Amino acid sequence: MTQQHFSRRNFLRLGGFGIAAAAMPDAMAGMAFKAKPAKLSVQLYSVSEQIVKDTRSTLWKIADIGFKNVETAFWPRELSLQTAAGYLKEFGLGVSSAHVEIPMGGQKKVFLDTARAFNCQKMIWHGWPEDKRYSSLEGTKELVRIYNEAGRFAKDNGLQFGIHNHWWEYRNKPGGRYVYEILQEELDPDIFFEIDTYWVKVAGHDPATIVSKLGSRVKLMHIKDGPARWSEKLAEDNPDPMTPVGKGTQDFPKIIKAAGTNPEWLVVEMDKVDMDVFEALRQSFDYMTAKRLARP
Repeated sequence: MTQQHFSRRNFLRLGGFGIAAAAMPDAMAGMAFKAKPAKLSVQLYSVSEQIVKDTRSTLWKIADIGFKNVETAFWPRELSLQTAAGYLKEFGLGVSSAHVEIPMGGQKKVFLDTARAFNCQKMIWHGWPEDKRYSSLEGTKELVRIYNEAGRFAKDNGLQFGIHNHWWEYRNKPGGRYVYEILQEELDPDIFFEIDTYWVKVAGHDPATIVSKLGSRVKLMHIKDGPARWSEKLAEDNPDPMTPVGKGTQDFPKIIKAAGTNPEWLVVEMDKVDMDVFEALRQSFDYMTAKRLARP
């Protein structure tokens, strides 16, 4: 079964929204991961097509794999926040974090309603599509002002605001510095990063180096694997097919060790796969838990 890629451009409507440990050598078991690994979640964009066809069955399959938490993104138009929250509760799924629009204008109410419906504090600007303001230093600083305002709104309402990256924050160099460096320096300290380790590697950086450099700002990481190479097709939202975690080019033991105790959540995501997406997620779950890189 092949999962057909479902373009964000066709699905970008905010719904909220928006095995036992395998035997390992003692040296691996004793690596400098924290004694209690970060918690594991799964980004529901991975199963966006399946959610549209049968939401309850899809969430049941996610829970059956062993995931206990999800990161929400975009839901079918006809599905209310309350109904979606009810389905998650039915299958024992908590919400680690929610991808949302920037809380400006009418989106402020949706932002707060989403947090309330899912009992979720970590609200993350999904960052899609590329904002052309990232092409200039002036534009990047304008976005910093917008993000800081969003962060203050979240904090005033008892919530936390974070930013999820794609490749352009790690390729664009307005004013001679990478966008991510400007964000790290000029964003309010309360704003956290959800580092998509895959797009960092696609942009030509070592994810382990980046998460070490960004330090305590890294509260979540997107965990996804595959060829992780630059392609002009990315501009058309057509990435290379991804693989189950542990079967691509990413060195997750190294990345997670470099992140130290900073990430609270590791979020598995599949943007596009050439196999059954549930099997890919199952293999990813097994890899992360067997290697003791995360706890379910």
